[in-house]
Amino acid sequence: MFGALTEKFQNLFSGMMGKKSLSEDNISDAVRQVRLALLDADVNYSVASNFVKRVKEKAVGDIVIKSVTPGQQFIKVVHEELVALMGSEESGLVLTGKPTVILLCGLQGSGKTTQCAKLAAFLQKKTPQQKILLAACDLQRPAAIEQLKRLGSQIQVPVHAVDGETNPVRVAKEALQKAKTDGFDVLIVDTAGRLHIDEELMQQLEQIKAATTPHEILFVASAATGQDAVKVAAEFDQRIQITGTILTMLDGSARAGAAISIREVTNKPLKFEGVGEKIGDLQIFNPHSMADRILGMGDVINLVRKAEETFDEEESKALEKKLMKAAFTYEDYLRQMGMFKKMGSFKSLLKMLPGMSEMGEIDIDEKELNRVEAMISSMTSDERKEKVELVPSRRRRIANGSGATIDDVNRMVKGFKRLKQFCKEMPALKNQMKKGGKLPFPGNMPKMPWGG
Repeated sequence: MFGALTEKFQNLFSGMMGKKSLSEDNISDAVRQVRLALLDADVNYSVASNFVKRVKEKAVGDIVIKSVTPGQQFIKVVHEELVALMGSEESGLVLTGKPTVILLCGLQGSGKTTQCAKLAAFLQKKTPQQKILLAACDLQRPAAIEQLKRLGSQIQVPVHAVDGETNPVRVAKEALQKAKTDGFDVLIVDTAGRLHIDEELMQQLEQIKAATTPHEILFVASAATGQDAVKVAAEFDQRIQITGTILTMLDGSARAGAAISIREVTNKPLKFEGVGEKIGDLQIFNPHSMADRILGMGDVINLVRKAEETFDEEESKALEKKLMKAAFTYEDYLRQMGMFKKMGSFKSLLKMLPGMSEMGEIDIDEKELNRVEAMISSMTSDERKEKVELVPSRRRRIANGSGATIDDVNRMVKGFKRLKQFCKEMPALKNQMKKGGKLPFPGNMPKMPWGG
């Protein structure tokens, strides 16, 4: 995500770290590079210009804190201004009334139908007892209704659709009546994709809004379209007064234009972001998290959230103590591998760590993780607890039991020792990151248990 922009920021910051002091000259040069990087990432021109103006004023006006370098001070200013530009704080949904009506709109191909189901799954997860109804009001695209039904069935959420109906306003009215009659808590309305210049379809959208009086009107924008999505969002806002935006396709070749510009232009918050193709890949938009990712600082905020949703608190604290002392065993590792699988792919999790933004260029074969899991599962209880040494005869038995080779087992054992060494280096890692550096390891990343 945002690879080119992140790389440019990191190169700029690396150059700033060598400065002995901040001056108007080197700040002017730095903000010029920031401006060019933003424009190249398809950020709205006026937004980019106003942003660098604020960065320059704040950087020149700041007194450099003695405990940090001038370069760190400039990074701090850019980060703070990015956060402010994207809204400073999270913006939640307005869930009032019964039912709460949420209307999704946007261009064709932006992912509205999928986001309807993702939003339903998100609300289910937060409040499992609430009843949610999906309304299939996209009658322009032949497969839209079936797609919504299929997605709804995956999360056990009913879909209101009317076979043969050609007027989406009637479908929306019937869906609202059903939601009221059957005691649904939330009604999510899917609408057809339309261009803001298509007057007939825009009037139709206004009629759906009037018929359902939604509490939330969310514009679904593809991050791949850059500032074009921002212009369209502004047009939709003028016609139907959107309450926020869902930014999709952030796992692809996003350029950052929409993420950085859309709130400033529409004056409406970014509320959610789609970070993958799975139905659970929707998360609350956090300006601090997005600023971290854009600047290549990882995504600790969402990593912690994933962990909190997956891990038992007491078990996590016990493991943390073992990690800090490098005292964890194969058994601990096997248990945690199972938990991490619930959080997502290992590659996606690594990219959320500070200093690991370059992981996008490294190919991690998830099958290798399964092979490591199989090898550890083939160990005896004492072997997993490291009460006995893994002598060659034991390694051969483990290889035979897991369908691996003796070389695979040797690499796994070697990698596990490296992982322990990595944990011993964690204090140094924290200190290095506080100083604005990268990981204190060769190649900036540790060797893992499946490495050679």
